Amino acid sequence: MLKKIILFLAIVSLIGCGSSKSKIQTTKKPVGWKYSKPIQNGSSSTTTSESGSKKMSTNEAVKGYVAQYNGVAMSNMKTYGIPASIILAQGILESGAGQSDLAVNANNHFGIKCHNDWTGDKVYKDDDSANECFRKYNQASESYRDHAMVLTGKKRYANLFTLQKGDYKAWAKGLREAGYATDPKYPEKLISYIETYNLHEYDTKVLGKGSSKKEETKVLAQEDFGSAQDGFYEIQKGDTFYSVSKKFNLTVEELKAKNNLSDNTLSIGQKLIVK
Repeated sequence: MLKKIILFLAIVSLIGCGSSKSKIQTTKKPVGWKYSKPIQNGSSSTTTSESGSKKMSTNEAVKGYVAQYNGVAMSNMKTYGIPASIILAQGILESGAGQSDLAVNANNHFGIKCHNDWTGDKVYKDDDSANECFRKYNQASESYRDHAMVLTGKKRYANLFTLQKGDYKAWAKGLREAGYATDPKYPEKLISYIETYNLHEYDTKVLGKGSSKKEETKVLAQEDFGSAQDGFYEIQKGDTFYSVSKKFNLTVEELKAKNNLSDNTLSIGQKLIVK
């Protein structure tokens, strides 16, 4: 009888131990997730990648973006008549200052879709519909060129080119009225970036208008990226990723990561974040 009681107690004990084990739950991030938060104007927060590595702050990302692409924006203003401030603001807004999936993986900074006439490389991504086709470029400057082609090549944007080149507010509102974006606050968002980061000064430079002493100070504060003291370095003739990384005690991989770059192409005058 005693043996039966001991055996019964042993069985009860084993059952109790087994039932106390907690269940393991797994969570899965949705397909296409990459950044924990979308970039927001005026925010000093940092974004985090899927691997958990810390990204640069929004302010740093936008300044770095402007430093890298103000040259191509001013060149496009001279060639196509689109204000450089508008080009840069649209690039910042639509590419998350170069950190969106399309910008990183396809050098597509304006969300330009394939359409029937596109014969280049393609990537597919959910947008208004599932698995939509977007253009993939070898360099971001090609995306900037196609952005200009869209605005200059479609009749619905023709009225934009009757506006003054230095009137960024009219251009921002005109884009919305022409159907470029459905977001009713699209003009306000562009204007906010332009005024927060003094992007209209690039229009002034292209148009050759004189600036007051106070305005010149603003331009210098925004554009003096060639000085390593400000955390930026301007690419000179003969520079390579390796030579620049050695100047600032970085690895090539670290330098590319700071600037969200994946290829090995550098151009004279390009600005890189080095601190």
